[in-house]
Amino acid sequence: MSENGTARILVADDERSIRWVLSEALTADGHQVSEAATGSDALAILTRGATDVAFLDIRMPDINGLDVVSKAREAGCQATLVVMTAQTTMANAVEAMKRGAYDYLTKPFDLDVVRMLVQRVLETRQLSSEVSVLKGELRKRYEVGVDIIGRSSAMQNIYKLLGRVAKNDATVLIEGESGTGKELIAKAIHYHSPRWQGPFVALNCSAIPRELLESELFGFERGAFTGAVERRAGKFEQAAGGSLFLDEVADMPLELQAKLLRVLQEREFSRVGGRESLRTDVRIVAATNQELARAVRAGRFREDLYFRLNVVPIHVPPLRERKSDIPELIRFFIAKINRDLGTEMTGIAPAAEAMLMQYSWPGNVRELENSLVRAAVLAPGRTLMPADFALAETTAPQTNGDSLAEVVRRRTRNQFEAHGERDPVDVYATLLMEFERPLLEATLERTNGNQVRAAQILGINRNTLRKKLTQLGLAPRRATG
Repeated sequence: MSENGTARILVADDERSIRWVLSEALTADGHQVSEAATGSDALAILTRGATDVAFLDIRMPDINGLDVVSKAREAGCQATLVVMTAQTTMANAVEAMKRGAYDYLTKPFDLDVVRMLVQRVLETRQLSSEVSVLKGELRKRYEVGVDIIGRSSAMQNIYKLLGRVAKNDATVLIEGESGTGKELIAKAIHYHSPRWQGPFVALNCSAIPRELLESELFGFERGAFTGAVERRAGKFEQAAGGSLFLDEVADMPLELQAKLLRVLQEREFSRVGGRESLRTDVRIVAATNQELARAVRAGRFREDLYFRLNVVPIHVPPLRERKSDIPELIRFFIAKINRDLGTEMTGIAPAAEAMLMQYSWPGNVRELENSLVRAAVLAPGRTLMPADFALAETTAPQTNGDSLAEVVRRRTRNQFEAHGERDPVDVYATLLMEFERPLLEATLERTNGNQVRAAQILGINRNTLRKKLTQLGLAPRRATG
C-alpha cells in the first residue's frame, strides 16, 4: 500500500467482462490492478506478496476461490481477500469467512460498493500499521524490566495510583523500607508516562560523597575544582525530557537541599563553577527508606523541600504486610533465575513455601529474591525444599511464660511500632498465619496424625482442616496405633 492511499489490487475471475469492469473502475481511482483468469494464476500472484487487496471469484477453473483463500493463507499471504460469487448462500458466506476472507460480495454488485470496500480496507490496513507501531513502542516500555508483582489489596491500590500519576508530570515521593521495590515503582511511573521515550536517570543520594553530590546533580565546568579537566553534564542535563529518580533523598545534605528546592521552583540551575543558567525539563521522582515527615521534625530535612517533593505520596508496604503476594513472587523469581542463571528448577515444595510465608522478611522482596537465588544455585534437586534455605531469623512467637493473650498483644504492638505513625495493613492475616501453624502442628501431634480427631478437638470441619494443612504445607501423617 502506497503512502498516497492507493493499493495493488488483484481481480481474479474467469469472466473477462467482470475483470474488465473492475479493472477499469479501480484503475480510474488510481490503484494498480492485475488480473487472473484461473485460481492457479491468482494463487501464484498472491504468494509473490505483491498484492494488497484481492477480489476472488468462487467458481474458477482448476482451483475455486475458497481454496485459493485457504492456500494463500497457508502460504502466509497478508493480502486482504474478498470473495465474489453469484451463489448467495449462507454456506458460501460462512465458509469464506472461516477460511480467512475479509468480506463477501454477491453478483451483480454496485461499483460504488466495491470502491467503498477498497477504501475501508485501506483505512483498516493503515490502522493496523499504526497499531503495529504502537505495539513496538509499548514493547520497548516493557523491555526495560519493569516487573512489579503482587495482587494484594495494598499493591492494587499502588497500581491504581500509578495509573493516575503516570499521565502527568506531578512530583512523586515514594516511601518504603529498603528492598520493597521503590525504584521499580519509579520506573513504572516513567515508562507509562508521556516521557517514556526520554531517559530515566537514577541517583542514589546516600551512595555519593557529600562533596561530589552537587556536581553529580548539576554537572561542572572545566576548572571548577581539582580534577575537573573538562565540562561534564550532571543528572539534570542527562535526564532532559525524561525523569530523574532521586533515591534516598533524605540523606541529601541540608545545603544541597536548598539548591534542589530552587531548581524545583525555578526550573533552572547552573553547573558547578559556571554562571550560565540552564533550563531543566525533567520529572522528579524521589524515594526514601525513612519517614521524611519525621526527618523534617528532627531538623534533618527542609520542610519547604518536603512539601515540594510530597505532591503525590506513594507508600510501598513491606513484604511482611503483603504475604499473600509471596507465592506469586516465588514463581516469578524462579522463572527469572532459570532464565538468567540457566538453572532448571521446577518449583518449590509446599513445606518450603509455607516456611517462606512464615518468615518476616526484614530485607523485603530483595531478600526473598536473594534467598531464592542462593537456594536454586545450591539445591541438590530441581524442587526447592525447606533445607535449601538459610533464613536469618525465625518468626515463631516467643511466650517467655506470658499468657497467650499477652503474646498476641505484644506481637500486635510490634506490628504497630514497626510502622511508626502509619497504620499497618493485613495485621489479622499476618498474626493468624503466625499462630495457626504451631496450633495445628501441636494438635496433630496430640492425635498422632488423625485428622478426624484433630478437627473435633479444634472444633472445625475436617475439610477445613485439610485445606489449612495444604495452605501451610503441613503434610498429613498417617495415624498409627
